[in-house]
Amino acid sequence: MSTANPTAVIFDVGRVLYDWNPRFLYERLIPQGEALDAFLRDVVTYDWHFQHDAGRDFADTSAELAARYPHHADLIAAWGPRFIESIGDPVPGMHAIVEELDGRGVPLFAITNFSHEFWPPFRARESALFDRFRDVVVSGAERLVKPDAAIYHLALARFGLDPAKAVFVDDNEANVAGAAAVGMAALHFTDAPTFRRELVALRLLD
Repeated sequence: MSTANPTAVIFDVGRVLYDWNPRFLYERLIPQGEALDAFLRDVVTYDWHFQHDAGRDFADTSAELAARYPHHADLIAAWGPRFIESIGDPVPGMHAIVEELDGRGVPLFAITNFSHEFWPPFRARESALFDRFRDVVVSGAERLVKPDAAIYHLALARFGLDPAKAVFVDDNEANVAGAAAVGMAALHFTDAPTFRRELVALRLLD
């Protein structure tokens, strides 16, 4: 982590502000057990979903996957229109930290690996939180993904931030390393109490 004193906070979204797991959706569609585990492990994999974060359309990725697993075509088709059901509850304590930072006038931003198709309905549903953010860079819309340095540079330019004045928080260590490499104070998220202590050390919270 940088020794600079940042003045703005840049958040990741999934597993930092909200829990996310494809199981939340598919346990509603497949009985608990090996069939559910196998479907999540072998069919709707994280690597497959990462294509959406990188900007590919669900119509294309789902058609390709259904061609490989035709017996799962209906389940694959549910991913797009029901993606929001894979997003769970707010991460405990994190929304309170966002509100506290906002109340202190700390500029808030986000960089999220998220589909350009799936982000708008989620953003609309969670407007009470995201209206506190000055801007959010969405990987799927930019066709750039973390931890590629290009997405951090694009975000910093759009946000009007010197990297030395920004603290970035993410649950993914590779993304944290990517942010640090472009000069931001970069924090690996584990839980809200730890994050709060780090913000206090950075003089962003009392």
